[in-house]
Formats: sequence, C-alpha cells, structure tokens
Amino acid sequence: MADQGTESILQFAPFQSAVDEGFWHRLSSLKLNKLGIDDSPIPITGFYAPCSHPHVSNHLTLVSESLPSESSEHFRPEIIRGNRNRCPVPGILYNTNTLEGFQSLDKQSLLRAEARKIWEDIRSGKVDEDNSVLLRFIVISFADLKNWSFHYWFAFPALILDPPATLVGLKPAAQWFSVEEAESVTAACNDWRNMCSTTDVPFFLVSISSNSAASIRHLVEFDACRKNGDKVLFGFYDPCHLPNNPGWPLRNYLWYISRRWSLEKVQFFCYRESRGFANLELSLVGEASISNSQDSRNDQNMPNAVGWEQNNRGRKAPRCISLAKTMDPTRLAISAADLNLKLMRWRQLPSLDLNVLSSTRCLLLGAGTLGCQVARMLMAWGVRKITLLDSGKVAMSNPLRQSLYTLDDCLNGGELKAEAAVKSLKKIFPAVEAESVIMAIPMPGHPVPSQEENSVLEDCKRLHELIDSHDAVFLLTDTRESRWLPSLLCANANKVTITAALGFDSFLVMRHGAGPLSSSPEIKAKATNDLSAEIGALSLKDNIKGQRLGCYFCNDVVAPVDSTANRTLDQQCTVTRPGLAPIASSLAVELLVGILHHPSGIFAKAEFASSIDTGSEQPLGILPHQIRGSISQFSQMTLAGHASASCTACSSTVVEEYEKGGLDFILEAINHPTYLEDITGLTELMKSAASFQIGWDDETGDEDDFVEI
Repeated sequence: MADQGTESILQFAPFQSAVDEGFWHRLSSLKLNKLGIDDSPIPITGFYAPCSHPHVSNHLTLVSESLPSESSEHFRPEIIRGNRNRCPVPGILYNTNTLEGFQSLDKQSLLRAEARKIWEDIRSGKVDEDNSVLLRFIVISFADLKNWSFHYWFAFPALILDPPATLVGLKPAAQWFSVEEAESVTAACNDWRNMCSTTDVPFFLVSISSNSAASIRHLVEFDACRKNGDKVLFGFYDPCHLPNNPGWPLRNYLWYISRRWSLEKVQFFCYRESRGFANLELSLVGEASISNSQDSRNDQNMPNAVGWEQNNRGRKAPRCISLAKTMDPTRLAISAADLNLKLMRWRQLPSLDLNVLSSTRCLLLGAGTLGCQVARMLMAWGVRKITLLDSGKVAMSNPLRQSLYTLDDCLNGGELKAEAAVKSLKKIFPAVEAESVIMAIPMPGHPVPSQEENSVLEDCKRLHELIDSHDAVFLLTDTRESRWLPSLLCANANKVTITAALGFDSFLVMRHGAGPLSSSPEIKAKATNDLSAEIGALSLKDNIKGQRLGCYFCNDVVAPVDSTANRTLDQQCTVTRPGLAPIASSLAVELLVGILHHPSGIFAKAEFASSIDTGSEQPLGILPHQIRGSISQFSQMTLAGHASASCTACSSTVVEEYEKGGLDFILEAINHPTYLEDITGLTELMKSAASFQIGWDDETGDEDDFVEI
C-alpha cells in the first residue's frame, strides 16, 4: 500500500474476461444461419460490475445477449439498462472464417483502431454523454463449428500517459474519509446504485461539501462542484479486488480527466461492494500525479495503446475452449447433423428452406432395403419426422443389404422390422421423431376370408389415417400390388407420393402426379394439416393447364394381381444387384426435396435437362417425373407419362368410386381384381384389342394399305 508522499509509477490490475457458453452457442447460430462467410466486424456488448468479494475480481463477461439476435433489424445487441450487476460496455467482434485467418490478423492495428475510437470519443465530448465508451474492447475469434472449439483473444485498449501517472498515495476508503464523510459517502453510493437510471453508469463524481455531506454526480457536473468549493473525487466501478492496485478502467479515465480538465493531481475512488452495498473497507481512495505536457494535449498525436489480455499461463496469447465434452450428446448431434445443410446455404443454396424439410412428415411404406436407405437419406436432408410401416421381421439375410439392421435384430426369430428400424434411427440421430407401425397393406389379388374382413378393413382405415396425417408418402414395398391401395389413398388426399422400385439390374424412381380432383375447391378445403395445405395449394390458383402426371399404375392395362403365387424362391425374394438400392433411394429423396422447393410443388410439370432455360432454372436443378436406370449399362434416363383415364389407382373414376363406396369399394377390389378393370374400362379395351384383326398384304408400295394404330 503506497504511503502519502512516496510517489511511484501507478500500476493497474488488468481486466479479466469470461465468456458464457451461451455466447458461443449464439455466435454459432449466427454464423450458420445468418452470417455465412461474411466476416464483417460484429458489434457486441460486454458486462461487468464492481468487485464484490475481497479475494476475487469481477470479469468483463460475454453472454448470449452480448450478440445481436438473428432477427435484429440493425444487427446490434439489444441492451436492457438498469441492471446493477450488468454495466454494459461496447465492444467489437472480429470472427474469422479460418484458423489461419485468425492467426494472421494484424492485432496491433486492430488494437490501435479501437484505441483511436476512445481517443476520438474523449476529444469529441462523447464520453460526457456515455462514459462506458472509455471501456471499449475487442474480441478476435475463430469458431470451429465442426469440432465445437473456439479460439479467441480479448483486448482492452488503454491509452498510455507519457510520462506515466505516478501514485501519490493509496489507502482503503474507510481510512481516507472521516467518520461523517464515510457514512455520507456510503449512503450516497447505495442510492446511486439503487436507481435504475444510474446503477449501470460506471464513472461518476463523489462530491463532499464542507459539512461532510456527500453526493454522487455525473462527470459533466465537475466544474459546478469545484465552483462550490466541494472536495471532488473521480469515482469508478472497480472490478479489481487487490488492495494495492486500482483496476484497469482507471487508465483511460485518467487520460480523459487529463485531457478534459488539465488536472495535475487527481483523487480517485475505486468503488467496491460487499453483498450489494458499498464497502469502504474494500474500496480504495488514491491520488495520482499527471504530467500535462504539451504532447499530451496535442489533438493531432494519438497516444500509444496497450491492452491484449494474457492467457491463463500469463502469456499474451489467445485462448481455446472446447464445448464438445460439456454439451448434451443429443444437442451436439443436432448441431452436427444440420451443419452440412446450413453450410449449403452459405454459397450453393441460399434458398434452401430447412424449416420446410424439418417439419415435413414422411411416411415410408416398407422398411426393407429401400426403406432403410430412404430413411437415412431423409435424415441427411434434415427431415426429422419419419414413420416406418412394415409387418415383417428381420431375417438373417437382411443386415448385409438393409442398412438399419444388425445381427442382434435377427436373433430369437427376428425383431419386427419397423420397430428395429426406428431404434436404429434413434441411435444414429437421437433427435429424430421416428415412429413404427406394424401392419400389412391390403392388396388386390389377395382375397380376404370373411372371418378376417373386419381386421383388413381396420388396416385400410388405419392406412387412410396415416396417409392423411403425413405430408409425403414413399412407396417402397417389394410387390406391385402392395402399392395399389396407398397410390389410391394418396391420389384421393392429393399427397406428395414417391415410388421406388427395383429390378435385378434396373430401377424406377418416380413422383406421382396430383390427384384427379385436386383442382376443385372441395379438395382444397379438405387439406386439414398446414404443410399439406401449403403443398397442395401451391398451384391451385394457377388453373392447372394440360394433363396431370401419372402414377405408378397409369401404364398398366391390367389390374394388379398376386405376384407371389406359384413363384420360385428367387422370384419371391427381391433379388437385385446390391448397388441399386442406394442409388434409387437417394434419387427418391432428392425428388422429394425438389418438390418441396419447387414453386408449383406437387403440380410441377415434368422437366428435362433441356426443358428449363437458364433464367427460370430452380436452384436444385430439374424436377423430372420418372427416372429409370440400368446398372448393367451404367445409364440413366428421365421420362414423363401423363395420367391415364383408365388407371386402376389414380383415375377420377376409381377415386370417385372410392369416395362413394369407401371400405366396401376397397374390399371389392381386393377380392375381385377384375372389378377394377371393369369400372375403368380396361375390360372393354382388352376385348376390343383381342377382336381387332390386322390384314397383311404381300404387295407393298401403296400407302393406303397401311393402318396407323
């Protein structure tokens, strides 16, 4: 502790920083969702308070509110004043895009630029209006969002007095004031701290009149206090706890006092607290001697500055913090899963709508080779709501081809596929909202005994409800007839429907067109869930022109029948080349993403590579109707097919019959496959084709003898 009359260079306790975990989370969110590769300086706000413990200094702290919110109109932090424990301090954040960029920043130039702001604030008189600008600070950082580690370094710019200030004396405030003055100062400080308008003002005056009455004043009142003959001390909230050193805020404060009033002797008051009240045993009062040389008053020469913070080892070097171990694994998984998608929006796909993807409810019919792959691809695209429907169990032959199953799922007769798949999805990504449904899909050509009719009708009703409650449906079953009822229900409900089917070395991936009644106001009114209504209504206002696209059954001239009867083992099983399923599944999911981002949604016309001019091209590329591929030829083609008026699944005749007859109609179609052919006119068509005779003439050359069919 310095004694009165012995002068030494005044030394200050450096400011210390602390960063709350919430700050890094908000910075990560801003970087991914708003800033992207924009590395412009970001205005931030730090907070500090007077020291409140005899052995621990207070820090300048960054919290989530220190950063602007993503919705902030002016992109500045929203500060709520009047919090006694949070004196706001303006700062600037330089967040780089790479670690190399962080390491190569010109730190001295950044420090000097911020110090210049403080210097200009003093010269312009801004400090008189808002004295917190004396505490401006800098943070440079690099956020490694892949590993959840953050490199950062604080600087608290301080203008250097040349020659430096000397300390004339320093002692506890309780020893400096008289008993009457101490009581009055304590009461005045408590009043100042209890008023919302002044509690977070870090610099102030302590004015003591001749009768020992103390009052706390704003800095601009110094001349008035001096004119009254009051004893005046320059007070500040001191974050430091040390008994022999004032805190860092005094450095720029002295420079301001010197420049503002040209004082050579300054008495300062380091205000500290205990349990929220002024504590004059902890607080310090000192006197500093300042040289008012011509150079210090020269407005043209900015003084030098210091201020880069030392790390925990006492070295001037950046710090690094990793949040990976402290974060909840589920939260980490969500952040990591979304990382690739959010990075897409930085450059390649700014229009990518992650909210639409995450809220789309997908129903997967079939949890086999295709179902497993589609589920994983959906999660990779950010889809978080997945329902898997299947009635089978995991067999020993499944795990090698069906990516969601392991050997453990095959033991003891095998787990139910849908349930095992959901468990696997949640292990891969705990935040996925996956559900399983155990049921078989009623199929044409598979007659239902009378004693099982009620059970089958319940399955039909349940499937209807499932399709109604989802936004997109994938048909991924391994028989043709199992796709009929879902195709009909999707056409009736006007749902986005994607089919993927495999041959031995070929595949088909297609999107079904809109339902036959989709342009009527009645259907529009029936869209009860929000996302389905949005998807379904995208083009209703445009008066659909031309034919709608067909479904999986539109090219058939016969109704679906039992495809498993009288078949050998290789014909009953889905025997395909292993590479087909991942290709077809990926394309199926890409089709869905394309539909969700297309302005016409489910009503989008079939597009080909040459069908879109560059002016109207969608960010995700073309949106085809059908994709057919052959792995033996390593080829792929896009095709289009219009809806057939005689389709057994999506024609207006079938949909209207379903609306009239309901479950009775379905039961009739299941038990009597020719029923569908009869009502759609396919029976008459086949009869006409069978009775049509073509006459061949040996003579050639006469065009009139040819018949165009």
